[in-house]
Parts: sequence; C-alpha cells; structure tokens
Amino acid sequence: MKKIAVVYWSGTGNTQAMAEAVAEGAKAAGAQAELFTVPSFTAEKLAQYDAVGFGCPSMGAEQLEEFEFEPMFAGCEPSLGGKKIALFGSYGWGDGEWMRSWEERCRADSAILACDSVICMDAPDEETICSCRALGAALAS
Repeated sequence: MKKIAVVYWSGTGNTQAMAEAVAEGAKAAGAQAELFTVPSFTAEKLAQYDAVGFGCPSMGAEQLEEFEFEPMFAGCEPSLGGKKIALFGSYGWGDGEWMRSWEERCRADSAILACDSVICMDAPDEETICSCRALGAALAS
C-alpha cells in the first residue's frame, strides 16, 4: 500500500477543502493518505512517503504563502528529485501564474508531477473537488 502525504497551508479554508478531497481520492485508490498542515510537516518526513500532494493558495503578487509554506517547501526541494508529487491551491485574483511558476520550480528540482495541477478561484466547487480526488488517485497510482 502506497503512503501519500497531503501537505497544505490554508488561510480561508479553500485549500484545506481541496486537501481533504486529495486525501479522499488517494484513499479511494487504495493508498494510505495522511493530511498535514505546514507546521506539522518537515523535509525529514518526505522520505517516509511514496508521493506527496502540496497545496498552497496564491498570495500577494501570485506567490506561495511566504512565512510558513515557502520555508517548508524550500526545505523539501533538495529531496524532490525523482519524487512523485502533485500541486493544488486556490486563488482570489490573477490568472494562475503562481501555479505555473511553482510547476516550473518543481520540474527544475526533477520532481515527477503525477498529473495536471488543480487550481480554483475562491472556494472549490464540485468540479474542483472531483479534480482534487482525481489528483489524489494519481498520486496513489
């Protein structure tokens, strides 16, 4: 059974709802999935999981949350080479540039993106929740 970590930061609850759907999708696909908020996940834990879903909303000028998520993610980056990951998050303005930049950063780290990233404006609707479940299933496959 694959072990999946779903690590997220959420300011309004939108990315949390997405993270919960990612974990549901991984579990439905037969994996053991664990949810982590950013303060409870460290780079040292990364090796314990077969795949990781990272969730962060767009902040400021379309960037990752800089005080908690960014330092945690930067700490994980040296260990992302060859690691199966997937990205998700919500945004309130802009066009998703933060996600495209984050995907490029992960590719530069030689991470394996399991599927297309999932983003939504504001609260996730049912279509987005279904996409998040599919993202979780892709991590579990």
